[in-house]
Amino acid sequence: MLAPFTVPIFRALWIAALVSNIGSWMQTVGAQWFMVEQNSPPLLIALVQTASAAPVLLLGIPAGVLGELLNRRGLLIWVQAAQVLISAGLVALTAAGEMTPYLLLVLTLLLGAASAVQLPAYEAISAEIVPTRMIPNAASLSAISVNLARAIGPAIAGLLLSSLGVAFVFALNLASFAVFLIVLIGWRSYRPDLHQPERFIDATRAGVRYVTHSGVVRRLYVRLGLFVVPGSVLYALLPVLATDQLGLDSAGYGVLLAGLGVGSVAAAFFAPIVRDRFGPNHTVLISSALFGAGTVVVALSPSLALTLPVLAVVGAAWIGVVATLNGVVESFLPVWVRARGLSIYQMVLFGSLAVGAAGSGGVAGWAGTAITTAAAGIIVIVVTASQLLWPLLPTAEKKRPTAPFPLAPDQGADIDPQGLTLVLVRYDVPEENRAAFVEQMRLVEHSRRRTGARTWTLYQDRESPGELVEVFGVGSWQEHLQQHSTRPTQYDDETIHTASALASTIDVHHLIQVGRTRIAFPVTSTQIARRHHMKQENQP
Repeated sequence: MLAPFTVPIFRALWIAALVSNIGSWMQTVGAQWFMVEQNSPPLLIALVQTASAAPVLLLGIPAGVLGELLNRRGLLIWVQAAQVLISAGLVALTAAGEMTPYLLLVLTLLLGAASAVQLPAYEAISAEIVPTRMIPNAASLSAISVNLARAIGPAIAGLLLSSLGVAFVFALNLASFAVFLIVLIGWRSYRPDLHQPERFIDATRAGVRYVTHSGVVRRLYVRLGLFVVPGSVLYALLPVLATDQLGLDSAGYGVLLAGLGVGSVAAAFFAPIVRDRFGPNHTVLISSALFGAGTVVVALSPSLALTLPVLAVVGAAWIGVVATLNGVVESFLPVWVRARGLSIYQMVLFGSLAVGAAGSGGVAGWAGTAITTAAAGIIVIVVTASQLLWPLLPTAEKKRPTAPFPLAPDQGADIDPQGLTLVLVRYDVPEENRAAFVEQMRLVEHSRRRTGARTWTLYQDRESPGELVEVFGVGSWQEHLQQHSTRPTQYDDETIHTASALASTIDVHHLIQVGRTRIAFPVTSTQIARRHHMKQENQP
């Protein structure tokens, strides 16, 4: 599991990112406690977490495209520098006594926006700098880093708030951002992977299209959102529970966060082992149930002695769910769409955090903090039960290595590389293979759409009932070339070849849009079987 640490730059970036993430969570807790000290209503306290997470909803997909197409190290440097400047302003205003709750929310929103741009590029670059065989473990270690920070950062902040104040906690966050920036600037050996140029809008569509038509990824994201929306309520309302229900000050709140941290740190190292032994589905199922039950107990607990050990279990269960889902997603996504797919993952994660925090703050204002938190725990348990009916889809048989398809057509000099492209694949299917062929083509449709097809239809030739025609449209000839060269996986290759094996002959036509008149003409035709070629010549 620790093999990626043998790569020096991965080790350095992992440590720097851990320090930076710890600072970010210290910043969140400090901001929440500042709101408590200002006697802000529960809604404003919960909105601190919303302000940190909401920008991912707006910037997630564009950030993924930028992380895919730009120099990732350069992007990280600029974004990290922006975070340093924003944090410096936040520290100065707080130390001078000029900070207000609404100004704090604005600055937190800006830091959240910078983090939203940074996350997909960082996760993709982590997978880029280790050998292919280490990518799953690198993904797990990246998830561990994020969740270790979630465990350690709040605990440290809670313990420091009572003695050194909010401004000092904000200053530590500034220092953590500076550490990461220094490591990035000092990393001069980075050589980015070569990417074929893509238009921004087309690249965005391709990323969304892949997730939409990948059943495995879609199920993972749905499960993540269903867990995090109610699960985030405990984290958002814990400061209020600490003060109103348990009568704790900032030091006591720090003790609660330390309880979460102990469980999270332990689970961060054992979650990959449990996942490998029991599988992702069972790991997520058990962890979700423990989290829901623990949330109900914490909401109703009258004493610190009961709350503290239960929080340790809750912290471990959170890691069991989020780290497991993150590791599976990062190792499953193909290289060509990894940053874009991870950006959508971050949208689901942080968007769910934002929705859960904002909703809980509003409900707690009239229903009460304890009742709102207990209800959220019950919802998590109900969501967990649904996993018995809709489990995570298996990934072991989905072969992920890239498998370029042989490309029959030549790219002529007269072809507009940005012209809309229509592909017609004519299959001559024997009657005994027809039912199996049509069934297999359902999988082919998803493969075509994942790799770039905007439209897809299977037709039957009216004059020749034994001939079926697959028609799919791609945004450009350039993108169709990528369908052959960089986007298909071994699983896609096997899916298409299984369908092709059921046909006796195959004939392919490529049509390219001409100018603004939208007239299409065949660029080239590959006739694979002599019998079909002869039949075509004899037709009028």
